[in-house]
Amino acid sequence: MSTLARQYTLNPPLDESELLPEPVDQLQNWIAAASEAGMTEPGAMTLATVGDDGRPSARIVLCKGFHDGGVCFFTNYESRKGRELAARPQASLVFWWDKLERQVRLEGPVERVSREQSLEYFRKRPRESQLGAYSSRQSAVVATREELDARMEANEQAFAGSEIPLPDSWGGYVLRPQAVEFWQGRRGRMHDRLLYLRDAAGWRIERLEP
Repeated sequence: MSTLARQYTLNPPLDESELLPEPVDQLQNWIAAASEAGMTEPGAMTLATVGDDGRPSARIVLCKGFHDGGVCFFTNYESRKGRELAARPQASLVFWWDKLERQVRLEGPVERVSREQSLEYFRKRPRESQLGAYSSRQSAVVATREELDARMEANEQAFAGSEIPLPDSWGGYVLRPQAVEFWQGRRGRMHDRLLYLRDAAGWRIERLEP
């Protein structure tokens, strides 16, 4: 491993005056810039939740849009993250774009979107992905890969020529942030960190030391 610290020099200084009033609007701008920069999954984000034992767990999920001032993602409600969100409906999201030397952190409450919204998104997915959502008992132990593949094939045959129903255990969440930090790399590790905080009057922005 190299002992030389990488210098972050891609962007000019990030100033408070450049940020949009709403942090989710600013986030959408940065995701668009990440897409233009050629990131493979500009909407990829780490979702961190907490279990009954107080231990955090994290995984990558994909941002699938914005609703009512929040960030949406979809998953199996009976997965580990689904169970943890049911017990403790608070979470954190982190975006990282190495090609832009930027990251965004969000923290806030999480709730399910309506079944109508989940169905609308489900219908937009490729049919194979719909089958995968219907077939997988996400996070459950499976004896072999062959068992999983056989279940997928059986469902493919069962729904041949017909719509795949939205599973009761699958759908969307929205995280409505109470805090959003925009981080931009700077030379000498003197990074820019601008934090949106929500209070009774709306959003205020604070600068954090790197």
